[in-house]
Amino acid sequence: MKQILVTLPMPPEQRALLEQQMPGAAYIYCPKNEVTDEQIAAASIILGNLPPERLAGAKKLEWLQLNSSGADAYAKPGVLPAGAKLTNATGAYGLAISEQLLGYTFFLKKKFGLYYKNQLAGVWKDEGLVTAVAGSTTLVVGLGSIGGDYAAKMAALGSRVYGIRRNKTDCPPYLAAVGSFEQLDEWLPQADIVALALPNTPETVRLFDETRLAKMKPGSILLNVGRGSCVDHEALAAALRAGPLAAAALDVTEPEPLPAGHPLWKSENLFLTPHVAGDFHLQETLDWITALFIENLGRYARGEALQNPVDPATGYRQFCRQP
Repeated sequence: MKQILVTLPMPPEQRALLEQQMPGAAYIYCPKNEVTDEQIAAASIILGNLPPERLAGAKKLEWLQLNSSGADAYAKPGVLPAGAKLTNATGAYGLAISEQLLGYTFFLKKKFGLYYKNQLAGVWKDEGLVTAVAGSTTLVVGLGSIGGDYAAKMAALGSRVYGIRRNKTDCPPYLAAVGSFEQLDEWLPQADIVALALPNTPETVRLFDETRLAKMKPGSILLNVGRGSCVDHEALAAALRAGPLAAAALDVTEPEPLPAGHPLWKSENLFLTPHVAGDFHLQETLDWITALFIENLGRYARGEALQNPVDPATGYRQFCRQP
């Protein structure tokens, strides 16, 4: 009998739908921080992220369905047993994180942080000129569901939006152009807003280093909701102090949490959130992932292709279809 370990919260009605997909299996529902080594060792299928190092004992594992888009830590050789399938949750976070990016955009461009600080200090002060989204140029680096959703929202607000992705594809109607990483340095100096929604891969590590940050348009803003590894944080702190950046917002850093005493903590033109844009802070995200789990388990039971398979060579999903 296959044992299916579910580490995400599921109400009774969703559990019933899940168990209909493979009636002969044994289902164990356990929060990930309470999962035992014995449960991992017995599991044929795991739904939800467990620390990669704990999967060394998962000798019976046939398939791991992640609740994250990022899969690089699980795609490394030796993390999963040979032949085990790996799928991710790409597509689940577009709504939540694109709206967070939109919030960052207005927060920084309208100087809301300065006005809130003044409010707390009891200071009535005009902080001067702000800039508009309408008529701006936005560069989105990483056009998955998150970057694509943000790009569409910015275009609807009147920004001229360019997109960078690993493999160049047809240009959707809301983008001015789509390019590969070869176009990054060409388009970067034109952008008023640069949004990063990238996974952690060898080609993205320190993609925004001192040299690349120096190419950004004076007065521009940088937003990062992908992985902290793609930005050199020492260089970012310098760019916020001396230019060209007007401001930045980060939901991700490397390491996490950001170490005490790091210069970014004292950057007055930085807005920092503790990697909360995704996860299950928005109920729609959890609902989407649960629906994907249910769909994929039915496919697995029938011997059909799974949605969102991860390419172990790249850590990217091979394709994504909505559940």
